[in-house]
Amino acid sequence: MKAVNEGRIGISANVIRHWDLCVQCRACEIACPSGVPYGRLIESTMAIVKHHRKSSILSKFIYNVSLKYILPRQKLLEWIIRFLRLYQRTGLQTILRKTRLIRILPGNLAELEQSLPKLPDKFFYAKGQTIQPRGSIKSIVSLLSGCVMPLINGPEMDAVVRVLARNGCEVTIPKNQVCCGAINTHVGDLETARQLARRNIDTFLNTDAQTIIVASAGCGVRMKEYRHLMLKDPDYAEKADKFSSMVKDVHEFLADLPLTPPKGKLNYTVTYQDSCHLSNAQRITAQPRDLLKSIPGVKFVELKNSAICCGAGGTYTITERESSMSILNAKMKDLNNTGADIVASANPGCVLQLQLGVKTSGVPIEVRYVTDLLDESYRLEDDAQP
Repeated sequence: MKAVNEGRIGISANVIRHWDLCVQCRACEIACPSGVPYGRLIESTMAIVKHHRKSSILSKFIYNVSLKYILPRQKLLEWIIRFLRLYQRTGLQTILRKTRLIRILPGNLAELEQSLPKLPDKFFYAKGQTIQPRGSIKSIVSLLSGCVMPLINGPEMDAVVRVLARNGCEVTIPKNQVCCGAINTHVGDLETARQLARRNIDTFLNTDAQTIIVASAGCGVRMKEYRHLMLKDPDYAEKADKFSSMVKDVHEFLADLPLTPPKGKLNYTVTYQDSCHLSNAQRITAQPRDLLKSIPGVKFVELKNSAICCGAGGTYTITERESSMSILNAKMKDLNNTGADIVASANPGCVLQLQLGVKTSGVPIEVRYVTDLLDESYRLEDDAQP
């Protein structure tokens, strides 16, 4: 990047390929003694690359439609997920897989179809609703719903709300919020990311919330770094700085409250896979583990190489499928060696990737969010009440 910026080398196909192979896990940031902000540098670089990349007309069309029209429009994205859910429920998916007709799909669509998780019956909606806490109000928070997570992890988002409410939080889910812009950032579409940031800044700063809670590690990084994204916007620079200072990852927030200890006993052996954007970019590693260890009955075992990426990397699992799967295969071997019943994580991309790994490797382990396990313990505690 430095050599290109200084004019010592040009942006050739080989240089672009070098950048494309980066999973953007940002592990180099915590290893660098000089504190080079690689995440921000690669964002700016990919914004330049998109003007030099040679792509087919079809690829450019899919790129523009997906990033500029589908992701920013939750209703449109919802209808696509509804179609995919119908595809699963009608048995069409089973037929196409068993007959191997799925292989006629162009490009790597057949491989991507294998990554499709079982879609839930219930979606999570941001309708401007407010959920009151159990007991007195300790904190007033707003929750990012996001774009993909409420559609593929609706029940898990409900669990996040219940856990927050159980810990004395009045939780509002603002109606006009949009995608955080993280996926756009990964591929260099910074202008759309800025448009989304403006919408979210206006929406969340118009609430009474003291804190903006994020349940997705990738979204949390993007929103904590709005201050950098909007630095040159005279109308939003100051507001973005205030917004970013209010953002907290849900695990970080619960650990700081402090957490109301759960009492329902879960007889699980649990390990934890660090989400790169939580551990490397936000430096949050101990809190999710501490939350898991607070659950009665949970035997926590550390995962070897837990800080190494699972290979999801935002869009990396789509654009660099072979490399992504190679990283995932190594991760599944480490998971198998733990003997754990459950692997917990903190990011939807990681959860989807690990679920794919379970499916392809046959490793007998369940993939859950940390907040799912907390919620399960709280609910068992409630069920035991006379």
